[in-house]
Amino acid sequence: MTYRDVASQQVLIWAGAAVAARMPVAMAPLALVFLVRERPGGYSLGAALAAAYVLGEIAGAPVLGMRLDPARGRRHLTLGLAGGAVGFAGLGVLAGAHPLVLGAFAFLAGAAPAAVAGGQRTLLTSLIPERAVAQALSTESMLMSGVWAVSPVAVAGLALGIAPRVPLLLGAALMAAAIVGHRLLPAGWGGAHEDGDTGRVKVRVLVRAWPVYVTGAASLTLLGLAELTLPALLEQRGIGVGWSGPMLAGLAVGAGVGAFLYGLRSWPGRLRTRSVVLMGGMSAFVALAALIPGAAGIAVALVLAGTLQSGALITRNLSLREAVPPGALAAGYSVMYAAAGAGYAATGSLAGTLLQVVAPSTAILAGVGLGLLLMALGWWGESRRAVSGAARGAAVGVAAGAEGAPIAGGGDAERRL
Repeated sequence: MTYRDVASQQVLIWAGAAVAARMPVAMAPLALVFLVRERPGGYSLGAALAAAYVLGEIAGAPVLGMRLDPARGRRHLTLGLAGGAVGFAGLGVLAGAHPLVLGAFAFLAGAAPAAVAGGQRTLLTSLIPERAVAQALSTESMLMSGVWAVSPVAVAGLALGIAPRVPLLLGAALMAAAIVGHRLLPAGWGGAHEDGDTGRVKVRVLVRAWPVYVTGAASLTLLGLAELTLPALLEQRGIGVGWSGPMLAGLAVGAGVGAFLYGLRSWPGRLRTRSVVLMGGMSAFVALAALIPGAAGIAVALVLAGTLQSGALITRNLSLREAVPPGALAAGYSVMYAAAGAGYAATGSLAGTLLQVVAPSTAILAGVGLGLLLMALGWWGESRRAVSGAARGAAVGVAAGAEGAPIAGGGDAERRL
């Protein structure tokens, strides 16, 4: 069970397609702000366009994820990427259009490829041996950490150095390249034979996994609050706001290191227990970042928080694999993606509200408390589901034993049967 099990030509092609598909997603919010910032009320309009984009993701991920067919996954992913390319291209080409037109393209750019991440993750795990799933998810997490570390720098450099529309046009080109990459990968992924349930049954199956979504959203919500309030926190501490960029890049690098370390070995304990430990540690480091007065201490705390956060997300993905059947896995990942997007959007609103009435450090501590509450709710739900599953298994075992037990006085008849 090593990273050698993940190394193959198809996984390399998958990595290229995944980076091409998700780099535009990472660039989009900041690119939308740069696109319109020179207009009257540009920053407010940019925030509104970014909100439209995130709403598109939240709406598109569960709806389109439910429609992913394991046997024809490539076709669905291609259509989603094509729609995303159109949305990004429309934003870049029609940069001076009416805000409603830009909002429609932003919504399309967010909604159309929203199920792609879940489909790609499911496809990745079908390309490797079952024993290497944790390593594959760690590899994906490392790639995405790199994407999120590079994308803000790329957006700022291209928007300021060339033109504000260039990052969005680049996003359209990258999504088109991802379509080409998927043409070299299998048309579907495993689990197609187990996906004969109706849509109603699939919904019921996905809803039963709600604790996994809650805990996964909690980790991103907590880290999102730290990211959104970091500039204000640095200003409160008398530290240059310009340090927020390097600190967030360090957080992303820490996440990549954490993902690599998680995949190096098998870890003891139940997945839900690992998740609680990792999220508890992450909460502690985010709280420390809010309390430490010096720039170096804040940076170190954020790096360590990112290191634990990537492990927590990997445990959530592994828990989802246990909670839903293979045929519904891509839909499950998409629902988790939507839950994370909703949590991040709520975090933005919470941060904006709290910063008007309390100090940034207090706002971060309030977010830590909310994250811990969500973590506890998710852990309780998973524990309850596990107990219910064990009880059902015991009941089935008792019933099977009773059915197979000989009836008193009927031994000879049973032997003849």
